Amino acid sequence: MDDRLSPTANCRQQIADSKSSIVNRQPAPVVGQVSSIVVVVGPTAAGKTDLAIALAAALGGEIISADSRQIYRGMDIGTAKATPEQRARAPHHLLDVVNPDQVLTLAEYQHMAYDAITGVQSRGLVPILAGGTGQYVRAVTEGWQIPAVAPDPALRAALEAEALEAGAEAFHARLAGLDPRAAARIDYRNVRRVIRALEVCLVTGRPISELQSKEPPPWRAGRRACWIGVTRPRPELYARIDARVDRMIAGGLVEEVRALAGAGYGWQAATLREPDLVPAEPDTVARRHHIPGDVAAGVHAAARRGGSGTSSRSREARASDCFAAASLGRRMPG
Repeated sequence: MDDRLSPTANCRQQIADSKSSIVNRQPAPVVGQVSSIVVVVGPTAAGKTDLAIALAAALGGEIISADSRQIYRGMDIGTAKATPEQRARAPHHLLDVVNPDQVLTLAEYQHMAYDAITGVQSRGLVPILAGGTGQYVRAVTEGWQIPAVAPDPALRAALEAEALEAGAEAFHARLAGLDPRAAARIDYRNVRRVIRALEVCLVTGRPISELQSKEPPPWRAGRRACWIGVTRPRPELYARIDARVDRMIAGGLVEEVRALAGAGYGWQAATLREPDLVPAEPDTVARRHHIPGDVAAGVHAAARRGGSGTSSRSREARASDCFAAASLGRRMPG
């Protein structure tokens, strides 16, 4: 049975103990052999960070971020990065790894996460992998063997231009013709992953699905992961996202974005560019939160998601989600 659906008895005991400790604000003892790793997942604004910090205190752990935008320096408010106060309560890893114009590949992140996890384990503590980037989480927990194909900027630019001209669905159909297995598991709206699959295929002459495999990750050592999914009813999530956006604007998000632009990071920087998003209507959010016109233009470029069947309220919430979760660049959950 999948251990994500059926945690071990020790995992259940740890969760029960940590719940008690959270209520009583007292550290809880670790009962028996701890899990190799605790994984905290869930949508934006569900409460992953707070839970991960509470678990770290309860179990004696350290947090490994699995967020594809919190790796960037200078993007603190817009990515809802753990604050200095929160980091003082629990050590965090894989925050502020690269500059906004640098690319961190999935393989690079995976190896860094493996090193962080084994380092935490070597100190006799519990690694807590927490974040909303599903590809990061799966690569680390499932032991993905990632094809060693370096990014080709020129080829990617050509494929991006093709995707913009043809449209996401037609572009996805090209991948389906070359690698049906990869196309079946990649959403057509995730153009960035479609581009990567095509890039690997065109460079190597082999489908990416043939090059990908899985091996037990080095942290597992015969033990299971303890998975904790955090969620809330959608209306509550939307309300929390909207409240978060308000706090971000009040806390200096506009100034943070202007500082990035002033430092020379334009909209084509790796972290500010998302070619895989399809158009939506973020201007409502811009007006609602009194965002200046120049910043609203950036939000419009980055907060594109969903199709014609998405309600205006849902589009607004998704735009808020984008703005809250990643300043001007993160892909929202579906």
